[in-house]
Amino acid sequence: MTFNSLGLSEPLLRAISKKGYSEPSPIQSKVIPVILEKNDVLASAQTGTGKTAGFTLPMLQLLSNGETFRKKPVRALILTPTRELAAQIYDNVRAYSAYLDIRSAVIFGGVKANPQIAALKNGVDILIATPGRLLDLHNQHALSLHKVEILVLDEADRMLDMGFQRDINKILNLLPPRRQNLLFSATFSKEIKRLANAFMRNPKYVEATPENTTVEKINQLVHRVDKSRKTELILDLIAGGRWQQVLVFTRTKHGANRLAEKMVKADISAAAIHGNKSQGARTKALDGFKKGNVRVLVATDIAARGLDIPLLPHVINFELPNVAEDYVHRIGRTGRAGASGIALSLVSLDEVEYLRSIEKLIDTKIPKEVIEGFEPTEKPGDLPPSPKKKNFNQSRPKSKHKDFRRKKKPKHN
Repeated sequence: MTFNSLGLSEPLLRAISKKGYSEPSPIQSKVIPVILEKNDVLASAQTGTGKTAGFTLPMLQLLSNGETFRKKPVRALILTPTRELAAQIYDNVRAYSAYLDIRSAVIFGGVKANPQIAALKNGVDILIATPGRLLDLHNQHALSLHKVEILVLDEADRMLDMGFQRDINKILNLLPPRRQNLLFSATFSKEIKRLANAFMRNPKYVEATPENTTVEKINQLVHRVDKSRKTELILDLIAGGRWQQVLVFTRTKHGANRLAEKMVKADISAAAIHGNKSQGARTKALDGFKKGNVRVLVATDIAARGLDIPLLPHVINFELPNVAEDYVHRIGRTGRAGASGIALSLVSLDEVEYLRSIEKLIDTKIPKEVIEGFEPTEKPGDLPPSPKKKNFNQSRPKSKHKDFRRKKKPKHN
């Protein structure tokens, strides 16, 4: 199949050719014709499958064929969970609209709002935004959403994980009722289906890969090691293997900073990226990593969400995530666009249960390997005691949530 067979216009085909693409990915070949028919779409696609072009290309065609306005109002709104993902989608929209009379803009927090407000005043067809900044600028009367024809919720599962449900609901109430809705998510969880049912009209389901599966091209491997020797092992792996581009995941912002500092002390160029870093620092670290000036990028889950790093060879889980689905998102940074990749996980005794949950989710037993000289010595008795369970016969606070014991994830990381 070629892009020509999908019904895309000549200006879009020219832009696609300029980007160097000749054949659509599975998600693109499935979702583009469905969107062009103006259906609401609920699409499941892992990272690295080309889903951004999957909704950008048909959206551009629909808008270019639609009504023209003297002053461009926002006709398409793309909501994303993070600044990095918003910036990357904006780059894609600009590249694919190179030969169209379509104007786009991106707005997100962490930077000054005035340049964003100025861009909106000039007129915008497509607006890419994070929920918080969008609501802030709407409250300042810097933008109007009453002409929106197409709404895209990208990485909707992560937006819910980050606590954006309330913001999404507020934004939905600002939009005209007659519009096309496109929702993209890594998985079709109960929460995603509940969200879709709240605002979508008879959506078409599109699935590029089986739900909750990992990319086939990724070689997954677990190294069992004592928690106290993880840093020593990761330094040995990167230096000894002469790996030049490695994305490392930690559970916390403090852990990311600490590990990056230890890398630098070991003469391995490294930078940390997380929610406490300024947008300038995050952009600088990511640019340095892509250009090869930074050898190791140490990131938290939320900061790394949506990172598009072509041909990334290595991903290392310095610490396993305590939510199994996050493992799928993490290792999906490698093995993209048909390339192979390696995903290593350093697993200490206290993370064995996390590993079991991950293997159950992906329905795969990940190969285990012990590195000579790093044989684990931890025993169950070495672990700190589990926190005592509360006596639930005691009085407890009421909650409107069905399971009040479930902890919410922090909104920012």
